[in-house]
Amino acid sequence: MQLTDIGTIKDLFARHGFSFTKSLGQNFLINPSVCPKIAEQGGCNDTVCALEIGTGIGVLTKELALRTKKTVAVEIDRGLEPILAETLSELSNVEIVFGDIMELDLKALFEEKFKGEEVVVCANLPYYITSPVIMRLLEERLPIKSITVMVQREAADRICAKVGSRESGAVTVAVNYYSTPKKLFNVSRGSFAPSPNVDSAVIRLDIAEEKKYNVEDEKLFFRIVRAAFSQRRKQMINPLSAELKIPKQQLSEIFLSIGIKATARAEELLMEDFVALCNTVRNI
Repeated sequence: MQLTDIGTIKDLFARHGFSFTKSLGQNFLINPSVCPKIAEQGGCNDTVCALEIGTGIGVLTKELALRTKKTVAVEIDRGLEPILAETLSELSNVEIVFGDIMELDLKALFEEKFKGEEVVVCANLPYYITSPVIMRLLEERLPIKSITVMVQREAADRICAKVGSRESGAVTVAVNYYSTPKKLFNVSRGSFAPSPNVDSAVIRLDIAEEKKYNVEDEKLFFRIVRAAFSQRRKQMINPLSAELKIPKQQLSEIFLSIGIKATARAEELLMEDFVALCNTVRNI
């Protein structure tokens, strides 16, 4: 069964009475080259297991299962259950978990389904949930080797930007705190049905095995990062002063003591600057 053939997809939907759910951001891949590349460049092989987020009709699921020991896929739409039962029927190493990835107990899921095996995450995420899913996977410090996801191209550029560049944002800093991001390849809007209004890109986040930065208070660190980028084109001293309840004059002195200009914007700071700022603020 060619799961990227539009005729096959329409036939599946007709036989199972399935229709697209716009609220779930469902777009189905019709470019046959994309999913094999995601699986291969996402580190799938016979020594690892895979977690997929969002199955669609099982195009990527199939490619993951063909390469890994075991593939567990989390899917929110139960309407796809009979379709997946058909499209994945020949694969014995696939398990579908129906639920919302943002609500499931992920630590329990990993313990139950993977039992200590090395895990890679691969997903074609709806654009509206890209950052929340990525951040949840990172923040929970799950035993994951890497996260390979297809996202909106603009989001890919932001996530993979260099911290301290004009393209960087709060998500850039957050992702770099936990991992090393890399843009793998672009995917045109014509690769999907229905076709979205934007192009996509596939990125991989290689998770750091050990803590990358000496941050003394992670909650404070991310408060500072979010506040600093809340007015990204303006001097960050104003939103930081309001968030931290520190007078601007005192905050300016803190900036200067660690080598940051009092007029600096968030996009000008390196990771080391955010770390030094967090630790200095914490100590006062």
